[in-house]
Amino acid sequence: MNEKQIHFKNRKILIYGFGKSGISCFNFLKKNNICTIFDDNKKNIPIKLRKQLLNINKLSSVKFDFIVLSPGIDIKKCKISSYLRNNRTKIITELDIFEISYPNINKITITGTNGKSTTSKLLYEVLKNNKKDVRLTGNIGYPVLMEKKIKNNTIFIIEASSYQLDYSKYFRSKYSIILNLSPDHLERHGSFKNYVEAKFKIIKSQKNKDFSFIENENNFLNKLIKNNKIKSKIIKINYLKNKKYYRQIDNIYFNNSSNKKNLSFVFSIAKVLKLNLKTVTNTANKFKGLDYRQQMIYKSKKLLIINDSKSTSFSSTVPLLEKYQNIYWILGGLSKKGDKLKLKKKNISNIKAYVYGKDRNFLISSLPNQISYKSSLTLKEIMKKLGNDIKKDNKKKVILFSPCAASFDQFKNFEERGKFFNNITRTMLKKIRI
Repeated sequence: MNEKQIHFKNRKILIYGFGKSGISCFNFLKKNNICTIFDDNKKNIPIKLRKQLLNINKLSSVKFDFIVLSPGIDIKKCKISSYLRNNRTKIITELDIFEISYPNINKITITGTNGKSTTSKLLYEVLKNNKKDVRLTGNIGYPVLMEKKIKNNTIFIIEASSYQLDYSKYFRSKYSIILNLSPDHLERHGSFKNYVEAKFKIIKSQKNKDFSFIENENNFLNKLIKNNKIKSKIIKINYLKNKKYYRQIDNIYFNNSSNKKNLSFVFSIAKVLKLNLKTVTNTANKFKGLDYRQQMIYKSKKLLIINDSKSTSFSSTVPLLEKYQNIYWILGGLSKKGDKLKLKKKNISNIKAYVYGKDRNFLISSLPNQISYKSSLTLKEIMKKLGNDIKKDNKKKVILFSPCAASFDQFKNFEERGKFFNNITRTMLKKIRI
């Protein structure tokens, strides 16, 4: 079945996973199709929709035309794993439905390991300031299928995860951006190679008049490009060539290497889109960043506090560890398979670590021997120790909450973790009176 033959009318469709993505797919498809829904946790499905709930005992007798899989579902570990493996050809995603329903809409898809949300938001603001009809969707905003009043000139910015791209079959983006790559989600993908190849699909699926943006020296992507027949124009980002633009930026948010690199991608795609580059610099100078992503929540002459709760890997934290002096670094949670801390020797003496959570022993073992540390089971407990220590330190210091691990051992998500840190920090500041 090719893309032109696919349509969504009078089809039997199984929607597996009833989070934000699954709900948006159900609402989009239910008018013209017979939609059955399923979630490993029945409580996620509203009572009024339980009539459409899949009966697992009858699964083998039902022939679905499509199985719409939410990105959070792991085929290898879910309740109908065997059925999904046997019907892999029927699996599609929310992105596939969007592509087939709106094939001519301009899409800018942003993926990579670190900085996807920040880059998506910055590019969105740049396009808005250039008077474009632009929508911010995917992981950062509304699911793509929830957007209304879509016109021919509407531009979609889609933040896409490796999970979404891995299951997608038909999705194509006119502009594809892969920011950076480091080992992540290996517990799901199995290997770094599989992880990279999942993201590479947004380049592999492109056509002749499409554009791809990658790091100039990304060996993994360069090798894949060489070994595949890529149709799109590949634009390789050389960060050194953007120094003249960096000099026009007066925003502390872009003082570290990771945010500067992501800004380079925005400048590059702005050139391709023929946008006013002065708008890019003006937007960057006013950019406040996103909550819990390198967010500066307190600043005085003696103390800077950064809430980077979104950090779930060492690679996302290293640029901050390299940027500042006298760092009180708080990390903890559920560590990621294959994650390693690569830190230059000159930065090690600047850091004191405060480690908490279920996998604190692994995180401690990942630290260079020269980094002193304290540990506790909970974030609340480790903050007490940190509060006592900074009272004794009269030097200028940085409290960096950058966990380098998933939040799920103690929090529902990184947002809840970030809010908790903000609240406990306010309490700590009142006590120590800095």
